[in-house]
Amino acid sequence: MTADDSFGRLDDDYPAYTMGRAAEMLGTTQGFLRALGEARLITPLRSDGGHRRYSRYQLRIAARARELLDQGTPIEAACRIVILEDQLEEAQRINAEYRRAAESSTSPASA
Repeated sequence: MTADDSFGRLDDDYPAYTMGRAAEMLGTTQGFLRALGEARLITPLRSDGGHRRYSRYQLRIAARARELLDQGTPIEAACRIVILEDQLEEAQRINAEYRRAAESSTSPASA
């Protein structure tokens, strides 16, 4: 991961969006976001005033859950699917890093 990549990831995790703005961006209701919180799929950070704040990463997770719900998947199953997809993506990212490291350590040195 380069410095530029880590800054991008920080942006993804920064709780920049209010509940109203997040719901508007997703084309859903604030109640939907609360339901995802109750199902423990996403846990928004709270401002000093107690207002929920969402990151871009959390909005992507919520959008995927919304897609599954729109296809008729029950919320509990949708949340589990999203969690498993997220875990798989992270495992694949880590495996790719290990592969790159192994390939660079076994490459013959240039003479």
